[in-house]
Amino acid sequence: MVYGYTSGLEQPNTQVSISEGRRVAGNAIGILLLDVLCPMLPGDVANASSYNFPVLYKVLEGVTAERVFRADPAVLAEVIKGGKELEKQGVRAITSDCGFFGNYQKEVAATLDVPVFLSSLLQIPLISRALKPGQKIAVLCASSTSLTPSLLSACGIDDPSTLVVAGAQDLPEAKTFGLCTGRSNPFKIEQELANLAKQLVKDNPDIGAFLLECSDMPPFSWGVQKAVNLPVFDFITMINWIYDAVVRRPFAGFI
Repeated sequence: MVYGYTSGLEQPNTQVSISEGRRVAGNAIGILLLDVLCPMLPGDVANASSYNFPVLYKVLEGVTAERVFRADPAVLAEVIKGGKELEKQGVRAITSDCGFFGNYQKEVAATLDVPVFLSSLLQIPLISRALKPGQKIAVLCASSTSLTPSLLSACGIDDPSTLVVAGAQDLPEAKTFGLCTGRSNPFKIEQELANLAKQLVKDNPDIGAFLLECSDMPPFSWGVQKAVNLPVFDFITMINWIYDAVVRRPFAGFI
């Protein structure tokens, strides 16, 4: 893998080559997708207009939300296979569209040749270091029952007591995140998530930040932040951070 960069001001004076089997270029971020039927709003990980840069998608056929939620061991081989296909097309880092893919984080990262960030939950150790002692992180997820100790451990979270977890599975409209019915009402979802966030802060005034686990939730991050006036992290904050690390550009300016 070559970390080349051209400014566009002049053509590179060097031999340019491409690896066998590669058919596209310019996609630094590869994203593994569930095989689901869900509306994909701007801000959703699976909506390419969520980014200021191109991304490359790979749908994992037959890998449903239900299978990933329960950490089906058979999914691991499909994730690795999909990751290798993205690697072949030249991506510099790989992520996914479900926080519960974190169940496979350790094994996939150990197998692939590019950095792997399968879950938005990977941000939690960093966020926790930025907060005051005793402050907690509120985690809004698609299914709170699927946020298991083993998943948290795979994402580098050793002390679940620092988290306040709430799931969308019992919310009238937001439960569609896990049901994948192919339809939802974004206005109602934003209201539900904002009200849930406010209630969490009311019940837990020591919350210092929010982390949205689900890849369908970033479209509502602004609504959550407006409701609680706290930092809100999600899949998009993580993917933007990754991109800035794997696609560095020379600085231009004056002294």
